[in-house]
Amino acid sequence: MQFKAHCLALLDELESDGLIITRGGKPVARVVPYARGDADLVGSLRGKIRIKGDISTTGVRWNADARS
Repeated sequence: MQFKAHCLALLDELESDGLIITRGGKPVARVVPYARGDADLVGSLRGKIRIKGDISTTGVRWNADARS
């Protein structure tokens, strides 16, 4: 049970470059995060973000035809 708890704790802190597992000081395996598809991200923040104010404008007037 200790092994499982320790492994799950390591997975919770897994970074994008992964984790190298060694035996006798030599690498034997690498654990990397599972690549999530873009579809998993769609709607994943629903109910977690609040929009405050008007996000459809910057509030600054500008002339699109102006040349710099």
